[in-house]
Amino acid sequence: MDQRILGRTGRSVSVISLGTWQLGGDWGSVSETDARAVLDASVRAGVTMFDTADVYGDGRSEQLIGGYLADNPDLDIFVATKIGRRSEQLAENYTLANFRDWIDRSRANLRTDTLDLVQLHCPPTAIFASDEVFDGLDTLVAEGAIANYGVSVETAAQALTAIARPKVASVQIILNAFRLKPLDQVLPAAIDAGVGIIARVPLASGLLSGKYTAQTVFPADDHRNYNRHGESFDVGETFSGVDFGVGVEAAQAFSRLARGAGLEPATAALAWLAQHSGVSTVIPGARNAAQAEANAAAGAVPVLSREFTDGVNQIYDEYFRAALADKW
Repeated sequence: MDQRILGRTGRSVSVISLGTWQLGGDWGSVSETDARAVLDASVRAGVTMFDTADVYGDGRSEQLIGGYLADNPDLDIFVATKIGRRSEQLAENYTLANFRDWIDRSRANLRTDTLDLVQLHCPPTAIFASDEVFDGLDTLVAEGAIANYGVSVETAAQALTAIARPKVASVQIILNAFRLKPLDQVLPAAIDAGVGIIARVPLASGLLSGKYTAQTVFPADDHRNYNRHGESFDVGETFSGVDFGVGVEAAQAFSRLARGAGLEPATAALAWLAQHSGVSTVIPGARNAAQAEANAAAGAVPVLSREFTDGVNQIYDEYFRAALADKW
């Protein structure tokens, strides 16, 4: 597994890491046994970073990771968590006092005194321009409660504002073969500033696995069911904001492209993304050990051809550019 420096953290992390939203239960229930199997399989495959959040299962994801690492103290795993989404999304809630409360809860869940990386979890746009907010995060670094901080964003504009701040270590943003806008400005700006890019929703909520049809039904407690039209949070987080029917058609085209390159669709999608200059790490989720192992294997795929990238661009132009280019 290739390793890269995660921006201003100075820490080396695996180019394919593990997103753990699934372990919180928001993609359908996952048992503790299955969750531990995913963590085990990821580590065996060379993953050295777990990405989580205090809101994933209302802390369940953090607790599972904390318990796992407590039982495996010799592992050197970098844990990135997120704060802010458990409270009403009002700018006035982003205070140092609330940060302390949120971070103390995450430290308890993760069983650690100092959090490796804390990311503001897609906060209101006004937060990115608030010196007071980032001064508060600096205070928590100085006190040793957190080692580094970054942001998770919904839009390219938010990302660019965050990248311009001198102590933001990383930016997490949706980036995949169906959401190419960050390639235009965000990645070049991050490279210039030395800020890490964490690519989330890299498989477009599973669309890029090529396994879904127009008739696929998701469980009632899976966000791909209950947030299909943005009923609970930003629709861009579910299927990358693309219409499901259109996404299935595009995924079929992507599957043909991937198999023409001798790869399974999910492997090709992750490898293509990880091979972009400026991407520090990619954080696919996994519901079982086999998925975790397959995801990690994408980190060892040889460099894909220019023809493959041209094919990705053609699919984006045909199915998504008109609908998505002015969003996010």
